[in-house]
Amino acid sequence: MATSGTLELTSEERAIARSFLGVLEEADRAGARRAWAGPPRFRSSELRRRLLRDRVFGDPFRLLGRLKRRGLLDEGAGGTTDRVYSVPFPVELRELLIAELQPPELAEPGGFHPVPDERSEIRSMDSDFLGHLQDVLRNRLDETVAFGRGFSAAQLATYLRDLFGEALYLDILISMLQQYALADVPLLAPTGRSTGSSGFHLAFFGPPGTGKTFAIDDMVRGNPRSAIPAHGLPGRNRYCGGITPAQFLRVGAYYSGRTFNFIVPEFNDWFKYRGMVEPLKLVMEQREVKWETTLGTVGPYTFHSFFSVNYNVRTAGASDYWTTIADPNFAALEDRMLLRFHQMTRDRFRAVEASAERLELGEIDFSLAEKIRDHLTLIYAAQTGHPLVAGRLKTKPVRLDPGLYRQLRQVSEAALAGRSFPRFSPRLKSRAVKLAAAAAIVGYFRHDRDATLGEGPKEVELARSFYEEEIRVREGRRGVAR
Repeated sequence: MATSGTLELTSEERAIARSFLGVLEEADRAGARRAWAGPPRFRSSELRRRLLRDRVFGDPFRLLGRLKRRGLLDEGAGGTTDRVYSVPFPVELRELLIAELQPPELAEPGGFHPVPDERSEIRSMDSDFLGHLQDVLRNRLDETVAFGRGFSAAQLATYLRDLFGEALYLDILISMLQQYALADVPLLAPTGRSTGSSGFHLAFFGPPGTGKTFAIDDMVRGNPRSAIPAHGLPGRNRYCGGITPAQFLRVGAYYSGRTFNFIVPEFNDWFKYRGMVEPLKLVMEQREVKWETTLGTVGPYTFHSFFSVNYNVRTAGASDYWTTIADPNFAALEDRMLLRFHQMTRDRFRAVEASAERLELGEIDFSLAEKIRDHLTLIYAAQTGHPLVAGRLKTKPVRLDPGLYRQLRQVSEAALAGRSFPRFSPRLKSRAVKLAAAAAIVGYFRHDRDATLGEGPKEVELARSFYEEEIRVREGRRGVAR
């Protein structure tokens, strides 16, 4: 039985763990009164009653499942709705939970955590990417190119809309477009001068349960337990669910000069550690990072990679964007990331529920998963000048279309006409431009003879639609939540 390591509890799980400690104490007392001195036991109904009494409304079974996998809980015979658990190591379990519930700034020990073997991690990811690329080149090259000649961001949107419906598809589409944008290709002004690059950070901001993790992780890396195949880049997505921000700042030095995507399922927890906000801002801005503590100095180094993150926050349930935000670090994400705000409306709840039901019943057919992943891998290799394709596939920058800017200006002017003091940032327009550029990259093989990629009507329409929706959210004009 291994109890080493941490549970890395989310804010919701921390509240559940506090109530669970009370249930463990009651189970201990009940066990002491029994003539048979077996391990303490409790029922899931007892935990639910305790959570209700403490006004904690999260689902406890994810935490209980993790404890079972660690050997700290055993599930016995019981009904489907009222499960029976025994606690074979009550002292160890209680000590682990108490340690996890210490304030975040006290959770870091006096010295640095040991850094994971990041060189080995990078070698493994490089091997995954190279192996997949070689497989495509040897066995599916013609098939992938033929698929790409008929594939575009519009077809990708249709595929995702058919799978998940109107309410959920756009978040997954944006997450997938970020994968195409990871090649970080130049964005060319009409003068021919490079004025930026395609890569962008992505953040989904809102309460738990709105589908954020599904969009940035399950669809990208796949989830075998739910029979979800990977759609994203092989070997270029570094999952960060188990490391602290202090560890990340040290790990980041190994990625200087490289471009990966860091998936962080609980980014809000990183901001709770003392002294982390300013270094994280530098990382998101891809500026030089130097983190000095009494224990030593990390850096300086420059971070060239990107983030896909969830930022869980409780909302007031109102339709106004700003009244639902009660987090002092919100502006750090708003200024540096393509940020989508999720609200658990009645319609979104129904969409998430229906999608989960169809997934569990095996009714969702991910028919294009392998083709999209091959397509994405081949385009990424071409756009980054990988040696295996450098002689055959050219790097193609994206041309910025003045017509796109005119369309976006019309949207912002319409919003500005309604108030003297706008509630949206000019940076939001730049995010819409990045989205259009990423969508253009999807059409790489549709423009075999072109030296650059352009933003056509469909890409402009996507950017304009995104810009309009995000302005409406920030202006608080979405109407009554249904």
